[in-house]
Amino acid sequence: MAAGPDALSLFTAIGLSEPKARETLKNEALSALLREAVTQAQGILGPTVDKATGTLLYNVASRLKDQKRLRFLVGCITSKKIVTDLQLSAALEYVRSHPLDPIDTADFEHECGVGVVVTPEQIEEAVEAAINKHRAELLSERYRFNMGLLMGEARGRLRWADGKSIKNEVDLQVLHLLGPKTETDLEKKAKAGKAKPAEAEKQQKAAEENGEVTLETKSLMEQLRGEALKFHKPGENYKTEGYVITPHTMALMKQHLEITGGQVRTRFPPEPNGILHIGHAKAINFNFGYAKCGGRGGWRSSYFWLCNALGVYCPVQWEYGRLNLLYTVVSKRKIIRLVEAGAVRDWDDPRLFTLTALRRRGFPPEAINNFCARVGVTVAQTTMEPHLLEACVREVLNERAPRAMAVLEPLRVTITNFPTQKALEVLVPNFPADETKGFHKVPFQAIIYIEQSDFREVMDKGYKRLAPGQPVGLRHAGYVIAVQNVVKDAGGQVMELEVTCTKSDAAEKPKAFIHWVSEPLVCEVRLYERLFLHKNPEDPAEVPAGFLSDLNPDSLRVIDGALADRSVCSAKPLDKFQFERLGYFSVDPDSTEGKMVFNRTVTLKEDPGKV
Repeated sequence: MAAGPDALSLFTAIGLSEPKARETLKNEALSALLREAVTQAQGILGPTVDKATGTLLYNVASRLKDQKRLRFLVGCITSKKIVTDLQLSAALEYVRSHPLDPIDTADFEHECGVGVVVTPEQIEEAVEAAINKHRAELLSERYRFNMGLLMGEARGRLRWADGKSIKNEVDLQVLHLLGPKTETDLEKKAKAGKAKPAEAEKQQKAAEENGEVTLETKSLMEQLRGEALKFHKPGENYKTEGYVITPHTMALMKQHLEITGGQVRTRFPPEPNGILHIGHAKAINFNFGYAKCGGRGGWRSSYFWLCNALGVYCPVQWEYGRLNLLYTVVSKRKIIRLVEAGAVRDWDDPRLFTLTALRRRGFPPEAINNFCARVGVTVAQTTMEPHLLEACVREVLNERAPRAMAVLEPLRVTITNFPTQKALEVLVPNFPADETKGFHKVPFQAIIYIEQSDFREVMDKGYKRLAPGQPVGLRHAGYVIAVQNVVKDAGGQVMELEVTCTKSDAAEKPKAFIHWVSEPLVCEVRLYERLFLHKNPEDPAEVPAGFLSDLNPDSLRVIDGALADRSVCSAKPLDKFQFERLGYFSVDPDSTEGKMVFNRTVTLKEDPGKV
């Protein structure tokens, strides 16, 4: 609508400031509706419309969803049935909840407080009752008490009372009770810090020492945000913007509610070939997770027109954006090309982000659910970094994956003064931060194996692990070892260390403790990295030669001779462990009785260089 002088004069005549009127004229839909409302009001009241009525007319034009109700509501305003914004809010909600004609006038007026008069005496009594209820707290906290609580309770007793009148009465009665504010009342209230329980501190410290990640986990609906907040309640489809209402809508809605029992029913259409990826996980998670929050099932879709044309119940269809991850592809056509090119083994190759691949890599379902919930529900397409998903995985596995020790690149260590002729048994906690979750036994004898990277012949500045002249502690064993001799092959490569051991309580505290294995199981370990080198391998601007040219040659490293302690020998495929100081690992289905295979699920901490 053009900002002509007639429209501008019309809007300023009802009390809008000139800047507000000009701003309104920029919105053609609002301008047309407000012009219609003002013209109708002037036809009833004459050319002069008071500011209070004008404010109500502006609010009804700007907030009304169903324009066919405009004439009815303007009539209520001009006849002084609706005189406050509180009543108008109730009226707007009523017409939204009753989309079909005719409106039950008596019921409407009852629900909107038409004709209800709240006297000053009633307000005084309601405020006095609220103050008496909280008198002790008021006298104790004085003006630091939350006065909004008093106003809320008074409003609860008198739904249609004017808010300003209630506030003024609260201020008056509180002043009468407490007197004027003192200097102490004007001081800012100190925020009380939350004391951290001693046990929680202990567990947090232990978790940090073990490289564990501790994150707060919220429920699905506490984490869901964005478009999910707009969803209507069961039976309130007609409150959705753009919903088409027919003479049969309410009857069909009633029939539908009787069939479903008021449950939310959602539908997720899976891929016909059954190969689901992380984007599908978001859709599954949201559809069924949202439904589950109220003990609901799932199958609010079809299109409005088709349903109405067929005369059947019309659910609401919500469209929202897909979820993509960087450093990967999820298109099934591109995954087929990766398989055919030998870049990955199959659809469940742990470097992919299909659900079968994530399962094989060791990602728990709860972690995927938490990730999808934290991503939220948006209309726009969402692209996320993989490390955000990996953080959710660490959070879950930190609580679920028992600890074990494994050595990926073994270095033989012989303890020359081992205290016994036979192996000792060492009790290792399944969860060092919470020893109530039990222990497992590992053998400890004169020959052990440590990581090659935990030994250096020459110490660099800041190096704290094993070196000549620098002892190191063995995790859980209760012993400290010190290098006596370094055994090398003809080429000068370190092949073995000869060390002596001292009980921890008799030795100086070492700078570091390292993991180790003794009488270990030989196993295969597969270490996975990003499948692609660039964030967007499908983007010609980043990868002109196509996604197959962007494969990371180091995306898979297989270690054939890794060693693990014997506590994992009875593990089944997909069982998960934290190998201390190394990361989280899952038993691969390729495992056999003769040799176990482990997939590294995630490292203990995020690697900034691989984000």
